Amino acid sequence: MKRTVFKGAGVALVTPMKSDGSVNFEKLDQLVDMQLDGGTDAIIAVGTTGEAPTLSRELHIKVVEAVVKRVSGRVPVIAGSGSNDTAFAMETSRQAEAVGADALLMVTPYYNKTSQSGLIRHFTTIADSVNLPIILYNVPSRTGTCFKPETYAVLADHENICGIKEASGDLSLAAKTFALCGDKVDIYSGNDDQIVPFLSLGGSGVISVLSNVAPRAVHDICAKFWDGDIAASRKLQLDYIALISALFSDVNPIPVKEAMNLMGLDVGPCRLPLVEMSDSGRENLRRQLMAVGLI
Repeated sequence: MKRTVFKGAGVALVTPMKSDGSVNFEKLDQLVDMQLDGGTDAIIAVGTTGEAPTLSRELHIKVVEAVVKRVSGRVPVIAGSGSNDTAFAMETSRQAEAVGADALLMVTPYYNKTSQSGLIRHFTTIADSVNLPIILYNVPSRTGTCFKPETYAVLADHENICGIKEASGDLSLAAKTFALCGDKVDIYSGNDDQIVPFLSLGGSGVISVLSNVAPRAVHDICAKFWDGDIAASRKLQLDYIALISALFSDVNPIPVKEAMNLMGLDVGPCRLPLVEMSDSGRENLRRQLMAVGLI
């Protein structure tokens, strides 16, 4: 096994905004503290949930730097640095490394997309340009590009490619990836409703949206599984299934930011083109938060 970036629950942290759409750095510090107090094992800054597509690169790196400073080495900080432009991703990755990120999360190219051979070239080129461990991120519902397990297996041979965030929702694809990659990389669930299934296949944890509102619960799903209390782990997974569904009832991170605002965390709005939830969606989200005692 190569370098393990983390094991357990990594939070895909929201980027809190003020009403004018600027980043609320004071609130960002508070959210980091909340995660550390809740047992989160790693913090992912400026990924999809952190609204990376609408942040300039300068602001993107400032958010990463702020998280690194607040965490102060207590858990790994993983910077989202993927792009559909290989050169842009390389430069963003190098800047994230320069401000102290411990690892990188890199999504597949989107919109222009690419072939499987293009994925190998893209990620190999980036991995050759940095010293940090890289976690590949597969989310075809957003990008229109999906890793094949065989492509994962090729990339897993690179010394800097150490992990996979698998968010296709396809457990058969995931199982084949575990079979082909063996102990070459750590594999994380990218979906909160599949944490226990991934752990049962040998997964190293989850990169979680749910952790924004329930960090201790997500940490415990993983910890209890590895402690051998699989029944308790499974129960927690199922206790939160309805809330997880509500958190993905609209485009992420719209619902999770709404949930945090309902909890009084005041993380502000999403940047356009993401807009507020419908009244019915918000009310369902409120019910599910109440059901698990978060409000």
